[in-house]
Amino acid sequence: MQLPWQKPKIPVLALRGIIAPRPGAINLEAYTAPIERAFVLAKRSKNLVLAIESPGGSAVQSDLIGQFLLRRAKETGVAITAVIGDVGASGGYWLACAGAKIYANRLSIVGSIGVVTGGFGLDQFIARHGIERRIFTAGEHKRRLDMFAPLRAEDEAFTRELLDDAHGMFKSWVSAQRGARLTAEQGKIFDGGYMLGERALSLGLIDGFGDVDTIVKQLGGKNAKPLWVRPKPPRGIMRFITRGAVEAALEAAEERLSGPRLR
Repeated sequence: MQLPWQKPKIPVLALRGIIAPRPGAINLEAYTAPIERAFVLAKRSKNLVLAIESPGGSAVQSDLIGQFLLRRAKETGVAITAVIGDVGASGGYWLACAGAKIYANRLSIVGSIGVVTGGFGLDQFIARHGIERRIFTAGEHKRRLDMFAPLRAEDEAFTRELLDDAHGMFKSWVSAQRGARLTAEQGKIFDGGYMLGERALSLGLIDGFGDVDTIVKQLGGKNAKPLWVRPKPPRGIMRFITRGAVEAALEAAEERLSGPRLR
């Protein structure tokens, strides 16, 4: 029971950073407990706000968290509202689509509904320096996309098919969640490009403009306050290293991987 002098509180789950299966990033392992806690806190108000600041990352982790949020919302009857800050693109926008409604700033970076992968081709480099590549495999395609071997046409075709499949799943997710709110300009929505919040509103990717404080008051009344829910901060020596430096180093390493990324 809410006492007259108590200010209503709406739980706000902070989803901030790169989406990746590593410590310090957004992933299901790190966010299971905060998500569960947020839904418990939302039991009274039946509202949960997602505060999203993410340029994307792992396609798998984006899907895992998005599906988990939808399941818990259905089980608890809690309505999810997503609020994009500076950026909610690619995997960040995938997470936003777990919300029944999505808000952003008119200058927020939104969209980027596409999939990317890549690497380096160093076959000519090692040949120029007289380096002999020795590798032994069992399985015809075990060395697919080996950076020290010339790119094979069949490998490029395989990779493009894989990306198209992942892109199709991304488009299906957005279409299912946004429904008739999407405009007829499907080519511009799903071409992988990002846009400002004002353009996103005209295409139906968001429902309006607003920040976390504004949306919390819309949901809980003029006296409502956000109750922030975040993962536990890193412990040990990692807490002495700046977040930006760690993320920059890890992101550079991730760019060398060949798995699909929502970026």
